[in-house]
Amino acid sequence: MYDIIIVGAGPAGLTAGIYASRSRMKTLLLTSQINPSLITTTDIVENFPGFPGGITGFELIERFTQQAKLFGLEIAEDDVVSLERDSRDSMDIWKVNTSSRSFEGFSLILATGSQYAHLNVPGEEKYTGKGVSYCATCDGPFYRDAHVAVVGGGNTAVQEALFLTRFASRVTIIHRRDRLRAAQVLQDRAVSHEKISFEWNSIVEEVTGGDTVEEIRIRDVKDPAKKKTLEVQGVFVFAGYIPNTAFARDVVACDESGYVIVDDQMRTSAKGVYACGDCTKKLLRQVITACGDGATAAFAAEQYIQDLKGNPYGTWSVS
Repeated sequence: MYDIIIVGAGPAGLTAGIYASRSRMKTLLLTSQINPSLITTTDIVENFPGFPGGITGFELIERFTQQAKLFGLEIAEDDVVSLERDSRDSMDIWKVNTSSRSFEGFSLILATGSQYAHLNVPGEEKYTGKGVSYCATCDGPFYRDAHVAVVGGGNTAVQEALFLTRFASRVTIIHRRDRLRAAQVLQDRAVSHEKISFEWNSIVEEVTGGDTVEEIRIRDVKDPAKKKTLEVQGVFVFAGYIPNTAFARDVVACDESGYVIVDDQMRTSAKGVYACGDCTKKLLRQVITACGDGATAAFAAEQYIQDLKGNPYGTWSVS
């Protein structure tokens, strides 16, 4: 029986684990076998305080994990399939059902993050792993001296396009609008880079090829009759995110995109259930905001548990 069960091992979940374990809460963190934290695929994180030279996403998560374990956080690798409300000794509890077993806790913290959205166009699924990729850090080295396309205009898309210039001879960014959404510093680097070109106001209609990707067909969103074929050997898709909340949507309130709705204390619509990080409805999804969310969720969950056990925060019990 745990005080707190955390679902997700990204920056939000691990920060929650650090705060909860440090407060002597019996805490279990469940890390997914299917959906690892997206930050682990990021080549360089240069806007997290304390690392002026930058740090890889994988190394950052490793440091978070080591620190959490120092405070006694239990970590298990399993994927959650459903949540159930239950009771024990007249107290409300939550049962977390995974693909192989069940765990019980007084409180839950959902920190499941998100996954990359797909374009859902002909050829995308067929060529996934054969030229279509969602991780430049993972697959970039396979495209030395090749022409690759990057689909998207946000921070991730531009940052990964810049990373791909280390290997590819040419990188074409395809964006459905006439300007990027990425941070200005990333925009400046991309626009000035000799290997990067742009296809503005354009969307991908189809991915084609033989055994591997050879071409993509794009269309102008302002003039649908205007179409073009680009010869590319790789297509890297960074067209948004889908929150990993399917298992929880019948338990907590979510918006139309599946993001969990929380208040300023990271409370969800379900009593004793909190959510933090990229799976929540919020303005900015970054490592630093996820960490803040995780700390708040852990503190709020601790107060909830103290109240549940009849020892409200700020009271003393000598027995």
